Amino acid sequence: MEGHLLIIEDDPAISTMVKDYLAKEGYQITVAEDGEQALREFASASYDLILLDLMLPKRSGLDILEQIRKESRVPILILSAKDGEVEKALGLRLGADDYIAKPFSLIELAARVQASIRRATLYSNPDEAGQTPELKLLSVGELTLDPDNFTVTKRGQEITLTSKEFQILKLFLQHPTRVYTKAMLYQLVWNEDYFKDDNVINVHMRRLREKIEDDPSTPRYIRTLWGIGYRLGEG
Repeated sequence: MEGHLLIIEDDPAISTMVKDYLAKEGYQITVAEDGEQALREFASASYDLILLDLMLPKRSGLDILEQIRKESRVPILILSAKDGEVEKALGLRLGADDYIAKPFSLIELAARVQASIRRATLYSNPDEAGQTPELKLLSVGELTLDPDNFTVTKRGQEITLTSKEFQILKLFLQHPTRVYTKAMLYQLVWNEDYFKDDNVINVHMRRLREKIEDDPSTPRYIRTLWGIGYRLGEG
């Protein structure tokens, strides 16, 4: 079994098509047709990834995304006919891991599902993924990152980060003198070629800064080098 997926989609034609295709790929599938059913299904089982439509009856997809992110880091991939930059940015800002616009290729969808689950598994269970567990805490200023327990604290208080936010911060802490371009960050964190989609990097960086910085408009931990990229600050 590849994993347990929750499909939150009110269009039965789309949910059936996606369910049948991904079931053939070896996934266990649960479907929710509205926002309230989605939260009930989420509370009743453990999932490896959630496919979330934005336009839902009873409760919106963005509302569902926000509720889930309060208690879980499960990968969330948005499926929506709303393909504007505002919708993408808002979805990513609230904690989505990826975004694919309708109509979409089932082959591409399956590839993104597999990649998202693989990344989440790699960073939450490094020993199971064939990596040596890291025992050393990584720190800068008042921030401390624990690679083994997948936690970040500031002044002793835990900060809840998504998988990608954690990966970005960990990358900077592991290489405190290195400068990362947006292309480098995208390739290292998303494991995909960079197609100059600055919006994805910008949104994740802004969201991360809002969580770790005292004043996100004047960041101390992750500094911007204009026209070049980013580097770790002294905190």
